[in-house]
Amino acid sequence: MSSPAERYAASRRRAAEARTEVARFSAGYEFGLDDFQLRACRALEAGHGVLVAAPTGAGKTVVGEFAVHLALAQGHKCFYTTPIKALSNQKFHDLVERYGPEKVGLLTGDNTVNGEAPIVVMTTEVLRNMLYAGSPTLVGLAFVVMDEVHYLADRFRGAVWEEVIIHLPESVRLVSLSATVSNAEEFGDWLVTVRGDTTVVLEEHRPVPLWQHVMVQDTLYDMFTDPDQRAVNPEVVRVAREQSVRMYDPRRQPRGRGPRGGGFRGASRVDVIERLRAEGLLPAITFIFSRAGCDAAVQQCLAANLRLNTPAEALEVRGIVDARSSTIPDEDLHVLGYDDFAEALERGIAAHHAGLLPTFKEIVEELFVRGLVKAVFATETLALGINMPARTVILEKLTKWNGETHADITPGEYTQLTGRAGRRGIDVEGHAVVVYAPGLDPAAVAGLASTRTYPLRSSFRPSYNMAVNLVRQYGRGRSRELLETSFAQFQADRAVVGLARQVQRNEEALEGYREAMHCELGDFGEYAALRRALSDREAELARRGAANRKAQAAAALEALKVGDVIEVPSGRRAGLAVVLDPGFNGSFDGPRPTVLTADRQVRKLTAADFPVPVKALDTVRIPRGFNPRNPQARRDLASSLRNTKAVEGGKPRRVRGGGGDDPAIARLRQAMRDHPCHRCPDREEHARWGERTLKLERDTAALQRRVAARTHTISRTFDRVTALLESLGYLEGDRVTVAGERLGRIYTELDLLAAECLREGIWEDLGPAELAACASALVFESRANDDGGAPRLPGGAATDALEATVRLWGALNGLEEEHKLEFTHQPDLGFSWAAYRWASGARLDTVLRDSGLAAGDFVRWCKQLMDLLGQLATAAPDGSSVRPAAQAAIDRVRRGVVAYSSLT
Repeated sequence: MSSPAERYAASRRRAAEARTEVARFSAGYEFGLDDFQLRACRALEAGHGVLVAAPTGAGKTVVGEFAVHLALAQGHKCFYTTPIKALSNQKFHDLVERYGPEKVGLLTGDNTVNGEAPIVVMTTEVLRNMLYAGSPTLVGLAFVVMDEVHYLADRFRGAVWEEVIIHLPESVRLVSLSATVSNAEEFGDWLVTVRGDTTVVLEEHRPVPLWQHVMVQDTLYDMFTDPDQRAVNPEVVRVAREQSVRMYDPRRQPRGRGPRGGGFRGASRVDVIERLRAEGLLPAITFIFSRAGCDAAVQQCLAANLRLNTPAEALEVRGIVDARSSTIPDEDLHVLGYDDFAEALERGIAAHHAGLLPTFKEIVEELFVRGLVKAVFATETLALGINMPARTVILEKLTKWNGETHADITPGEYTQLTGRAGRRGIDVEGHAVVVYAPGLDPAAVAGLASTRTYPLRSSFRPSYNMAVNLVRQYGRGRSRELLETSFAQFQADRAVVGLARQVQRNEEALEGYREAMHCELGDFGEYAALRRALSDREAELARRGAANRKAQAAAALEALKVGDVIEVPSGRRAGLAVVLDPGFNGSFDGPRPTVLTADRQVRKLTAADFPVPVKALDTVRIPRGFNPRNPQARRDLASSLRNTKAVEGGKPRRVRGGGGDDPAIARLRQAMRDHPCHRCPDREEHARWGERTLKLERDTAALQRRVAARTHTISRTFDRVTALLESLGYLEGDRVTVAGERLGRIYTELDLLAAECLREGIWEDLGPAELAACASALVFESRANDDGGAPRLPGGAATDALEATVRLWGALNGLEEEHKLEFTHQPDLGFSWAAYRWASGARLDTVLRDSGLAAGDFVRWCKQLMDLLGQLATAAPDGSSVRPAAQAAIDRVRRGVVAYSSLT
């Protein structure tokens, strides 16, 4: 039992804790904060930065929300950054509901709401641009939350996260929220080096346990038999084996038909949903790695008259859907398939993918969160940050198209997808279901479910825009130093540590080797080098000779004719033979002659039987109608063979060749004989140490080359980038030119090409629709399954400008090759016609029909186009016609469904 003094001290501690901001913040939640959340919040209140790595659904965003609370309590600003606009919109709504609209703003490129509020939600790119521009909005900033910080591994956009982390003022505390990664400590160590004191909080535990299942036909099996999810259920293995046997057993297949009857019959999508409903496992998200597959699944459910909502729920859904869609004209709703969309929602069924109109996606998300949609068929993009947890997640396949091929999903992708299962505060447990298909290996599925190694790898590299902005702010020298602090270089340097240690060990060993080969008569290292040079020269000549002999042997085989008497030089078929058929079959490995040997055997030979060129020693006549299967015919021909001039004294006549010594070898041998160490009585003992020394020196040099290749890789790339920019006049030493200042305002992936088009005047005097068509080529990327046919172009001045843009890209591409860079991909003209038509006022149905784009894709590319047009309006030279044309183009593009998809 504690003493009165101990009880008093404990009481004082509890009272002190009750006065903390963590206590005030946690009091606003119905549930108590988890230990990892408390540890992170306390570290943040104590003045540290924090990195929180926790599973999906564990509640790490609570730590970000505490940073918001702390900023407001201390009278400072907090920026909450997210990787995608949809997540920014969602977070904005959450914070407005909690703190009120006057305290929360939103900046996502195409939306600006209350941008000077103390709490601003934004995409990471917006914050990067603010840092480079020295925006006054940064004044008073005390906290930055980087939600989904593991996005820095993204090879297209990941560099932005590192730019922000490196360039934020030292006074700003960083709250980094990451999915579970296996090298969180390494990432935390880097954050310490660039941001100062950072507390790393790791959480492996899921607040809602996740159970893994396999569904075979209409039966649901547990994947594991133990709570730790290590032992694969033998029943699953047995059932999978039985299904495989049924699938491929011909006795179970009707004649002339595929695998039916006794073969495998998979569960349909409707069957799966019905089974889960019977088990009480809805709502569910089914991940289908195809937009068309998601839409087809909804149609299958409609065709099967599947209804998951009650009549009252259906009525509530209809009211919400009609209200949210009321601003969209009926003619556009018809084009967008509104009737089927609304009917499916009334039944509690929906698709969710990037091809869906953003307004429709938001409706699906809202109804799902309200429990009014029970089954969603989605592509994997839903797993990227949007808060749509379900009781169950279903995976139809464990392979997906990665842009180049169909590949198995990774353990990290599997965890990201199944992490949606289990709603905190609602579900006692979550469930992940893999639908069985022929060939499914239960052990492989179990491996995906149990693997926890997802390292975070940097994708950082300096871009043209980054280079001019860095040089403008810091000059080249300081910029190189900043880039050396990137996570990419941090990881490269860590990899170099082991190599550098091996180099050090080798150099220490070399000192001992050199001592062991010391010779009093002279420099034995010099003598050993002569011996090694001689050995290398002999080996080179041997390789060259072997290659020449192989080529000569192949040519000699091609010269053989029927009746030629040859000698097979070695192997089981060595001896005299007569050619029955030269064997010219056009194969890659050369002729394959058929011969009769002196012991009456018929054999087919290959180039491998002739390490040296073969030469006809004589000829014999092959009788007309010779039959190699006739023993008497073979005996007679073999007798003729033994009586030819190719036989001398009962043995084959040898063909001798001549040869001479190589002059380099002769010089090396003479130099060795003249060297004083050649006469040393311990020469061979020293030579053994000399060989070891030379080998270790070569190995060490190779290691040093690897170290050099990894050391300063980022700054070397920066040097090549700045050299190219200087050659084009964007930089002059540490000075950014006027053209460079314009480049610094353009953040598209094809930043340099856009700047060059402005400088060369390629887009001058274009109308708004024509400029939209040209600018679209710098943001659009055709999908991997597009047919690749020639895109339709607007014609006139727009087509001329597009052709000039592509020519300019070709010149830049050649310049990049000279500087060993690969940054600028070819412009994609696939959206130019759609952009031109839309900016010209064409109807939605016409534009979608002509372009073949889904409504969601069309809106997404229009928004990216507007982003770039806004940058061009800012970056264009004074007096340029591009400025007013870009502003007008933005107004023309922002209409109809594009305008409806803005924040509401």
